[in-house]
Amino acid sequence: MIHPFKTLAALGLAAVLGLAAPLAATAGSPEEGWAGVQAAGKLRCGAAVFPPYVMRDPVTGEYSGFFADLCREFGEEVLNVPVEFVDTTWDNIVAGLQAGKWDLSLALNRTPTRALAIAFSDPAVPYEITLLYNKDNPKIPAGAKSLADLDKEDVTIAVVSGTAMDKSVSPLVKKAKIVRLPSSDEARLAVMSRRADVLADPSDTNRLFIAANKDWAVDLAPEPAIAKQGIGFGLNAGFPAKDIDALNIFIEEKVATGHVEALVEKSVQEVLAEGQ
Repeated sequence: MIHPFKTLAALGLAAVLGLAAPLAATAGSPEEGWAGVQAAGKLRCGAAVFPPYVMRDPVTGEYSGFFADLCREFGEEVLNVPVEFVDTTWDNIVAGLQAGKWDLSLALNRTPTRALAIAFSDPAVPYEITLLYNKDNPKIPAGAKSLADLDKEDVTIAVVSGTAMDKSVSPLVKKAKIVRLPSSDEARLAVMSRRADVLADPSDTNRLFIAANKDWAVDLAPEPAIAKQGIGFGLNAGFPAKDIDALNIFIEEKVATGHVEALVEKSVQEVLAEGQ
């Protein structure tokens, strides 16, 4: 069976939408939508590393992870253009999108604050923050059920600076020390080395880390929940709604057919293999 999005790509999205395809090879304004991306000849995806969502080979510079895979598939299957990944940080991933440095931001939590500044696609995967710690850490009280149970003056909580975890957890912490680190690897290393007592991270990445450290790592899904959101693509606020709909239909099918779940599993196995 012919994939409907491959058919759309073959026809050309600009033609389907009744738009002329400009010949200029420069990036268009956000208001031009996918027609501007096609005219530029590439889809630029802002990527901040956060396994298994987004990963980058330190030797080759190649990107992987299930959000990188989805971005690549949207560019190649729907827009019929190659994808260029633009390296960024979580502190800059929204600002860079607003400045037009790329067309899509990968793996963004759909928060009300961000929605005031940028547009979002529909979520590709759900999201919940859990709290990972060493089960032998005497600072962690037995029977802890909430973030408040861990919010003690002698406890240090690690977060990746500028992420949704940072913005969700930090306002709730009254007594514990927050240590903000530039990458997920450094945040996890802080807990492994006991420089931090707790890591606040998405539930799926924490489960991945636990799978590789079964002898000591456990996590807590706090009650009440710290945050439950969806994770999708970020777009410039000026992007046309009808073009965002095209991206949403792509995501809807990929989720419904189990393709996103398969991409997640592939990325998880990749991370676990690298850790062996």
